[in-house]
Amino acid sequence: MRVRQGIFFTFEALTNTPESSPLLLQEKGTGVEVQIENFMAALKVGDRAPAFESVDQDGHPVALKDFMGKKLILYFYPKDDTPGCTAEACNLRDNYELLLKKGYKILGVSADSDISHKKFISKYVLPFPLIPDKAKNILKAYGAWGMKKLYGKEYEGIIRTTYVISEKGIIEKVFTKVDTKNHTEQILAED
Repeated sequence: MRVRQGIFFTFEALTNTPESSPLLLQEKGTGVEVQIENFMAALKVGDRAPAFESVDQDGHPVALKDFMGKKLILYFYPKDDTPGCTAEACNLRDNYELLLKKGYKILGVSADSDISHKKFISKYVLPFPLIPDKAKNILKAYGAWGMKKLYGKEYEGIIRTTYVISEKGIIEKVFTKVDTKNHTEQILAED
């Protein structure tokens, strides 16, 4: 719905799949069409996780299909070696063996470079790979790139989000309010 001069215009979606980009809408009764570029519906529990192919910090290929048959913790974080992101990564690191025993694999994604990821992994001895998504393709596909607000100012950035993806590629859990210091406990609380 949009507002123009105090009049409400109601649109219906002509495309309705989560992967629709662009989204095509049509105004009811008039046939006027509007196209919204780079639209991505919010992913929710029960949705098929968007497929991706990329490389990790060492240039090794990584794809969602590599994790079929395994549970995947796919976490998106704003920046290497910052307080919240370090707390989150170290919490997952400290509980890595427990997560492995429960059948989970872990994969982190941010827009940092491969060099930054390598330094972050080395400094904190992280046992899981990180994807440098500088083009923000995976971030956008998972709704982890968008408008944020800090001290009243709006800007585009990475929205800290974690998805738990089943062995069949279905989203089982979504965390948008991540407790960085206790993230493993948050993830396992509902198991």
